[in-house]
Amino acid sequence: MDHMVPLAEAWDSGARNWTTSRRQAFANDLGDSRPLVAVTDNVNQAKGDQDPATWMPPYSSARCRYINEWVATKIRWRLTVDTSERTP
Repeated sequence: MDHMVPLAEAWDSGARNWTTSRRQAFANDLGDSRPLVAVTDNVNQAKGDQDPATWMPPYSSARCRYINEWVATKIRWRLTVDTSERTP
């Protein structure tokens, strides 16, 4: 399983100010289908803790879904978005 918004990215986007229980809830979020995604090990390792500014899915057909789910996860958890994430 892969975190749509990696834990390190979440930390940098505001999770560092959360309580431990809120960070655990984010890491194990089963209340929405978007935050945790089944991916191959190769994709998970390639993505690492990168954001859409530095990594996109290898299949172009998956990129729109990836961006939509990234944004939805950021909104759901009220995480900040930096300039490089906003830039198309």
